[in-house]
Amino acid sequence: MADSHPGHDHELSAPAASTGAIPPARMALLFMVMLVTAAGNTAMQSVMPSIGTALQVEDVWISLAYSWSALLWVVCAPFWARRSDQRGRKAMMALGLTGFITSFVLCGAALWAGLAGWMSALWALIAFAAARSLYGGFGSAAPPAVQAYVASRTPRAQRTQALSLIASSFGLGTVIGPALAPLMVVPFLGLGLTGPFLAFALIGLAALVLLRLRLPNDEPRFAARGQAVAYSSGSGAPVDPQEASEAEDGTPPPRLSWRDPRLRPWVFAGLFGGHAQAMVLGIAGFLVLDRLGLRDTPAEGAGPVGLVLMSGAIATLLAQWGLIPRFDLGPRAATLWGIATAAFGTVLLAIAGDLHLIALGYAIASLGFGLFRPGTTAGTSLAVTRAEQGQASGIVASLAGASYIYAPALGVWLYGHSDWLGFGLIVALCAIVLVHGWFRLQADRELTREKV
Repeated sequence: MADSHPGHDHELSAPAASTGAIPPARMALLFMVMLVTAAGNTAMQSVMPSIGTALQVEDVWISLAYSWSALLWVVCAPFWARRSDQRGRKAMMALGLTGFITSFVLCGAALWAGLAGWMSALWALIAFAAARSLYGGFGSAAPPAVQAYVASRTPRAQRTQALSLIASSFGLGTVIGPALAPLMVVPFLGLGLTGPFLAFALIGLAALVLLRLRLPNDEPRFAARGQAVAYSSGSGAPVDPQEASEAEDGTPPPRLSWRDPRLRPWVFAGLFGGHAQAMVLGIAGFLVLDRLGLRDTPAEGAGPVGLVLMSGAIATLLAQWGLIPRFDLGPRAATLWGIATAAFGTVLLAIAGDLHLIALGYAIASLGFGLFRPGTTAGTSLAVTRAEQGQASGIVASLAGASYIYAPALGVWLYGHSDWLGFGLIVALCAIVLVHGWFRLQADRELTREKV
């Protein structure tokens, strides 16, 4: 429950304070926030190819329907990240969940009206894109707030693993979403393929209630009040002298830019690799429909598409829950090994002709991206001071959104003209990131070294 004084954090036990760990109950709440949104979004992605086919809309227009939302995400995520420094992380998480819930209700209603014949396919898609923009505009408040909450309370040497755990909530969500989506395609009230939208809106509402009731209120990160400052550096980890001076005088750090020399190599890798990942995800559902011959029976496509997405999600969890902690991979190692593995999986996906090989190729590609994404996220976090974590998390979230402005539509459009054009561009992007990262990314031993 919320504390009577938001600047105090009575749930933090002595062992947790000494090790810099976030209490398990609180980490579970943060995990839940990310899990629900990830599950809902991947459930939507597993049914959208079938919905588009049922509406007789070309594949590229289905992909473009996400573009406006992704653009808003890029613009709004850094704003909400800075806002979380002023208003607190919990408030921004709640705002993000509210945006998710509202968007899913309205998206489902728009698509249901189109499938039921209440409006034309064109207007249904326009209404869907408009409703989806609520997620880009307001849903973007939650991920940077969660990341900043974890990063600012975790020692540098443990930050890759901590952020990998949070990132794995997305991986687990992408298992749960496609697994549940076919079960939510029900004839009740004529919902059909739009059933997952309403179901996950209700799940999001339950998550919002739990967040409000169970996560303690947190003071603005840089308020000039001693107790908040003491708690912000109370992880037990050594603090950078620059970080300490910023915390003590209560002055917010200068505005971070994507062009900051400390961030530039990680931003480049995250942007190009993120575009490759977005293209693979954009193509996957349509690839299943084409190579399994399901275009004439789109309602039967939700199951196979969900199975492929689940295989990728399980591989992502293997990377983030197994490989990163087992081999103690730092940001540079995770980024380079991940992007190389993703390229190999993409090649296999390009030549796959049956469900087994499609699932295997997508799983290998997802394994690679499951290493790559936490690597670039942790690298961005470790490149800046503790006081700049809110802004850094906003840049990471903005990069994730930038990857989905046009990359999925471009990948689907190229795939529609030639399989090799679409997959060739993805492999080329992975190769660019690999070469760039080999020469430009800072060594792990320097990034993870505690500053004294």
